[in-house]
Amino acid sequence: MNNVKVLLFYKYVNIENPVEFKKKHLLECEDLGLLGRILIAKEGINGSVSGTRGQTENYKQILKKDKRFSDIEFKEDDAIMPPFKKIVIKVKSEIIKFQQDVDLNSKGKHISSEEFLDLYNSGEDVVILDARNEYEWQVGKFKNAVTLPIENFTEFPKAVEKLEKLKDKKVVMYCTGGIRCEKASAYLIQEGFKDVSQLHGGILTFGKKYPDSVWEGTCFVFDKRLKSDINMKSGPITKCRHCKTKCDQYRNCRVPECNDLFVICPNCDIKFQGCCSKECWKKIIIQSNKIQN
Repeated sequence: MNNVKVLLFYKYVNIENPVEFKKKHLLECEDLGLLGRILIAKEGINGSVSGTRGQTENYKQILKKDKRFSDIEFKEDDAIMPPFKKIVIKVKSEIIKFQQDVDLNSKGKHISSEEFLDLYNSGEDVVILDARNEYEWQVGKFKNAVTLPIENFTEFPKAVEKLEKLKDKKVVMYCTGGIRCEKASAYLIQEGFKDVSQLHGGILTFGKKYPDSVWEGTCFVFDKRLKSDINMKSGPITKCRHCKTKCDQYRNCRVPECNDLFVICPNCDIKFQGCCSKECWKKIIIQSNKIQN
């Protein structure tokens, strides 16, 4: 039985003094015994925390008592082990780094999970656009989604320059929890896209309502779990870098100066000692021999 609850949340709202808010909020989280990572900026809050059911429920109540967050929405997930080691709250210039000025009052309209699923059944000419990074969509995405070859969200504006032909199409965007689509959809509208919508609550909300439907693979998450199961029937859509066996286990290369995030099966993880390539594996062997000698 999963004893750990994981909350993901965000809200774009004015926080006049992020530093003071951080100090107060950190004490509240520490008193509850929560673990996680929260970003604070003048534009709002973005976080993921974990704890027991009681701890996470208390946290939700504390945050919602603040009028600025009274209507904040939480995505909830289960975990066997805590996905965080400690509670960290940082003040940033943005709660999701985009480095573009966008008008969030002109963002894409939200559509529900039900409406999103209906699009697949309607046969309507719709572009489903994934706003996430390449290493995320490689292990899971919506069927027939348009994906972008980006390593981080700041590369999104450059990547969509190649989507000029889609400007007159109906575009529906999605990301993990919704936070990136708020800025990305506003950017598309700013760049002349005519009809832009975004999946309300993102992949995680959709996966809770409609598991095993139009999602392929697993959902990448930004904690030490690295993935959250959405469709248990589809199986992995990625392959082990070494043996090409289908799997969806991510890990960082064991060689510190490499630290590449890659997919590896359990057998090759043992065989290559957690290394992404034979070259890195040889470095580990050489280092091990030096220590023994």
